[in-house]
Amino acid sequence: MNRSTPSSALLTDGGRADRTGRPASTSRNPWATTFLSPVPIAFAVGITATALLGLLGVPALASWPAWLTGGLVLMFLMGAMGRLVPAVRAELIAMVPPRLPHPGLIVAATGVLETAGAIGLLIPATHDLAALCLTLLLVAVFPANVHAARTDHTASPLLPRTIEQILFVGACLAVAFS
Repeated sequence: MNRSTPSSALLTDGGRADRTGRPASTSRNPWATTFLSPVPIAFAVGITATALLGLLGVPALASWPAWLTGGLVLMFLMGAMGRLVPAVRAELIAMVPPRLPHPGLIVAATGVLETAGAIGLLIPATHDLAALCLTLLLVAVFPANVHAARTDHTASPLLPRTIEQILFVGACLAVAFS
């Protein structure tokens, strides 16, 4: 991020602030706001890059489960890295439902679990278990998405967030049981 860009300019939905500092994402299509943010883009890029390598002759990457695995690895690493960016971290902490204690610790723990899961997907002995654990993690963090959709007018609406989450859960399950 450019040092001259205010920290409020980076939104969890991938939107940018306008020149007045107000979130520009409020005028964007909610579907675009959800699916054209860094994490889903990382998922698509990971799938595409892995598929290209498979099609170029890397035998271990020549199947759709490998392509999905590549997408999931990049997606979860991107999500974990977001916890290191102060503006994104603050927004993730704000997403944690207020009834849960220590939201900063929860955000840090989910980042560690995402990283461990992504690494686990790359190790044949832990691949299936990592995919199942990441499925459970996605289900466990979904209440934060619901909370954000209901309380933050700049967040993506619940329907696109739900569809996105179902897509990611489906990809994890497909990888686990392929």
